[in-house]
Amino acid sequence: MKWLTIIQHTSAEYLGFLEDHFEGRNIGFRYVRPFTEGASLPGPTELGDGLILLGGGPWGGAGGRDVPTLRGETALARYALDRGLPLLGFGLGAQIIALAGGGEVEATPLIFEIGEARRADPDALGGLLPERLLQVIYMRDRPRPPAYARVLAHDELKRPAIFQLGERALGFVSHPGFKPAIAEDLIMEFEESPPDPGPKLQQLRNMRRELEDALASVAAGIVAQFGWMAS
Repeated sequence: MKWLTIIQHTSAEYLGFLEDHFEGRNIGFRYVRPFTEGASLPGPTELGDGLILLGGGPWGGAGGRDVPTLRGETALARYALDRGLPLLGFGLGAQIIALAGGGEVEATPLIFEIGEARRADPDALGGLLPERLLQVIYMRDRPRPPAYARVLAHDELKRPAIFQLGERALGFVSHPGFKPAIAEDLIMEFEESPPDPGPKLQQLRNMRRELEDALASVAAGIVAQFGWMAS
């Protein structure tokens, strides 16, 4: 059985729809919450079969409102990159992967957006990445992956939406398993929220089935890419 370490940056954001896909494949995981009292980041040898870095709501990585554990998580991500340990990041997590790989993070305001990404590489995720993919982004700042990154998908503005570093690291600007409840809880958890989130929340609720259906192929591609399927 594979075991993954998942670092949360907020109480609200978790794997969402991805939990069912992992559990259905007998992939175990544990959440680490370094923002809670008495908790800390895991050590490099405690990561198991992979490290997942989740989004951060209003926390970013460009210097304006950095997540407090940014330096430590960047070091963990660099450790994973150096050793070929599977590394997956969503939103803020993708920013941390970009930094660990020698890229940058661009300062941008906190946004809540629903858009579309288009596949840039037909072989992405072993050919399992759909040609078009919904993007739900609740994030401050934006990753700028290093020049050697393999861009798997672009957004409507031709910016990297999904990128790969080496064979074992993937960064998603969006969270492919994002649930409407995650956005609702982020809005309640923090004083700062994107302007007028109500219409986006309703749009997200109406798209629930579409988001779930689109995730099946992406989840299968991630699991295959990282070798997480039990033998």
